[in-house]
Amino acid sequence: MNYLSVENLSKTFGDKALFSNISFGIEQGQKVALIAKNGSGKSTLLKCIIGKEIADEGQVVLRNDIKVSFMEQEEDLNENYSIIEHLFEQDLPKINAIQAYQTALNSNDNQLISDASEKMSQFDAWDIESKIKQILSILKLNDWDKKIKHLSGGQKKRLSLAKVLLHEADLILLDEPTNHLDLDMIEWLEDYLSKSQCTLFMVTHDRYFLEVVCDNIYELDRKQIYKYKGSFSYYLEKKAEREEQLLSTIEKAKNKFRKELEWIRRQPKARSTKQKARIESFQVIKSTAKQSIEKDELEIPIKMERLGTKIVELHKISKRYNDLFLLDSFTYNFQRKERLGIVGNNGTGKSTFLQIIQQLTLPDSGKVIIGETVKFGYYSQDSITVKEDKKVIEVIKDIAEFIPLEKGRELSAAQLLEKFLFPREMHYQLVSKLSGGEKRRLKLLTVLIKNPNFLILDEPTNDLDIFVLSVLEEYLQSFPGCLIVVSHDRYFMDKMVDHLFVFEGNGKINNIIGNYTDYRKSQKNNYNEQVKTNKELEIVKENTNSKRKISFKEKKEMEELELTLENLEHEKKELSEDLCNANLNSSEIMKAGQRLAEIVLLIDSNTERWLELSELN
Repeated sequence: MNYLSVENLSKTFGDKALFSNISFGIEQGQKVALIAKNGSGKSTLLKCIIGKEIADEGQVVLRNDIKVSFMEQEEDLNENYSIIEHLFEQDLPKINAIQAYQTALNSNDNQLISDASEKMSQFDAWDIESKIKQILSILKLNDWDKKIKHLSGGQKKRLSLAKVLLHEADLILLDEPTNHLDLDMIEWLEDYLSKSQCTLFMVTHDRYFLEVVCDNIYELDRKQIYKYKGSFSYYLEKKAEREEQLLSTIEKAKNKFRKELEWIRRQPKARSTKQKARIESFQVIKSTAKQSIEKDELEIPIKMERLGTKIVELHKISKRYNDLFLLDSFTYNFQRKERLGIVGNNGTGKSTFLQIIQQLTLPDSGKVIIGETVKFGYYSQDSITVKEDKKVIEVIKDIAEFIPLEKGRELSAAQLLEKFLFPREMHYQLVSKLSGGEKRRLKLLTVLIKNPNFLILDEPTNDLDIFVLSVLEEYLQSFPGCLIVVSHDRYFMDKMVDHLFVFEGNGKINNIIGNYTDYRKSQKNNYNEQVKTNKELEIVKENTNSKRKISFKEKKEMEELELTLENLEHEKKELSEDLCNANLNSSEIMKAGQRLAEIVLLIDSNTERWLELSELN
């Protein structure tokens, strides 16, 4: 069953064509990822599908009877709403039924309570509250009454994700859903979406996430859509084959172009019909021969000052905020070519640790010693901040007109931009017109051209496309200085680091040798071992219980329980009938409801004890 059809869609911003005459469809149950370079129009395409942007040409057809939900990168939230008010804002039968039920209880109106209860049953909404609690708890949004204006950027993004997941839509559109999620959240979301029956169309740069969740990859390249039916690894394999075939076609066209060009030059101006057909064919060959496959290579040949023997030394560093310990007498000496990854939940002290290393924040106790040759380069999560009328090349020229290279050479600002994947036509473009990923890449360049030999990268992969990430990884792997990476991108972490600082909270930091995947495997193995041990203990306990016979006292207890359960069941039946009595006032209804809830719990606990004793009988 077709859920979405995109037919001959085109969109242009100014002189830049984002996509031209593209067509594709998404069937029920498919989980599709859209990948493309930054600035290619991924987010714009999602907005055209949902109707937030108007395409220049073509049409989008969504199946009429399906629910569609969309999470964009930056959503305009009502700052005066609380978390729960934002979730209730959507016009959904289940959500509305819960809200109506809560209002009815507060009003003490018998008729309203009766009607609201009927609605709750009608929409099977009794379980939605537990689902809201589960999702908000996982996304660490536990304070339901907290106003949106007091939330951080990451919390707002997670709130938007929660709203989409609670919508229970048939078709879900997600724009970079893993940004601002910690590693546990990402793995939970992977599992949730993999098991969900929803149809999915999303933009993401998280390559492990793509591999686990998606069964179709659509690539937006050279303004066209290329479709790959399979996982991300299958896409990489088939894309390489496609480019190899294209390269072969271009080479053949170039050879034929040279021969046909000689023929064209030899022919007289007056030509026959047959000759005209050959000329038309020549134009097609010429067009093919002029194609090229761009291979992105990030190159910054800046002369880096060599690190001395003393780099950064931390001696018994401690830091706390109120009663929360972030660092507790921590000692570590950084070595040359250090490649460290930092992971841990929010609030465990990761950012504070980075600040202390650079001496931007002072520890409560202990000493930080920085080597004389150390030059930090710090890339933070904050967006680049420049004036609205600032051009891309001006951002670089403000730092340096010319950048010194090895052996006395130098590089102009324009040449440096090109080496960092900004073509000439983008140099005089306003920074405000760049995509989120392009702004991130420009900010990263402003850090790297200052010639650091100790790089600290805090979430460098957010908003960068897969292609930029791959060339950035190649560059950083050959970076001769020290490198610290804080990232929730598992693929990036696995390639970049050789050991981890795991911030576990309350000042505890574990130094784990190996990459992130090794660490998570170890965690899961330990968890599985603990579960296995607990099960074995339960079996031993059961076997121990089964060996002895029921005592006289326990037999007497069983008989008393049977009588108690019979009386409780009788009272439960009477109270259920009372609640259906329209003559009761609100206080009597509330009292009966409270007693009914107590009886249900008593029945459960007594039944459980009776079953335990019956196993001994």
